[in-house]
Amino acid sequence: MSPDPRLLRQPAELGRPPGGVCLALGMFDGVHLGHQQVVSRARSDARQLAATSVVVTFDPHPLRIVRPDRAPRLLQSLPQRIRALATLAPDAILVVPFDAALSRVTGSDFIRSLADGFGRLQSITVGEAFHFGHLRSGDVALLRTLGAELGFSVNALPPVQSEGAPVSSTRVRTALREGRWDEVTRLLGRPYSAAGTVIHGDHLGRTLGFPTANLDTDGRELPPTGVYAARATIDGRQWVAVLNLGTRPTVTQPGSEPRIEVHVLDYSGDLYGCELEVEFVRRLRSEQTFASVEVLRDQIARDVEAARQAPTIR
Repeated sequence: MSPDPRLLRQPAELGRPPGGVCLALGMFDGVHLGHQQVVSRARSDARQLAATSVVVTFDPHPLRIVRPDRAPRLLQSLPQRIRALATLAPDAILVVPFDAALSRVTGSDFIRSLADGFGRLQSITVGEAFHFGHLRSGDVALLRTLGAELGFSVNALPPVQSEGAPVSSTRVRTALREGRWDEVTRLLGRPYSAAGTVIHGDHLGRTLGFPTANLDTDGRELPPTGVYAARATIDGRQWVAVLNLGTRPTVTQPGSEPRIEVHVLDYSGDLYGCELEVEFVRRLRSEQTFASVEVLRDQIARDVEAARQAPTIR
């Protein structure tokens, strides 16, 4: 088994590997099939050149800083994105903090800073439409110009196609929002899961006999509301779970923001402050308004039994 990739906050932490570095550069929200191809090509270059493969990603999304009104709702939390990238087995992952100062750095200066920090760039792999740097001044043409000067090659990969259309984070978001589960799974190359830090709620689930973990999913793209059978991953082990995504109309005021609450079956540990990831297995029913809390409790008990009958934990 390959060791986990090193998580870097700045290039210098890698220590200037003697064989140089092959970069996969992008936002990588969702780590879909196209992203996976970019990382795979960087790893292939690194093997051929006896170099070190590094994925470079950003947090937060650059549009959150430069155009907040246009910033997309993300498919993953940062820890979830890092875990997904780690499964692709690069040698290291560099998370670049994106702030107002970085937003003013030109594309040329950004690449030069990476070259200086890593010591030697052997190759950079991007999607062919990728832009970066102040006013989107960085593109494939700039990378090729800098590559000729600094001695690295450039791989500009066309989009992966699925069902006659390019795979993109935007396409995944749309399919997810509309509940087209087969398409989401196909574009990601894996089942969809949501993740977030477990935060304190109003503890209503505990009073009903079904304690829930409330996930912080602020700024995240989410599927349609409803009750789902799910799988929760805790310390590397999977547990059967019931997940409610919605506004809880029986007990909250109209207009409340949707949130994710997860009841992990047969689990009794403390999850507050932990990053919990839950895979959506099957939609059990739509969100409903019940006549009383007692009727709601009875329905949750039925949901729990339905979740136990959902596909077996892998």
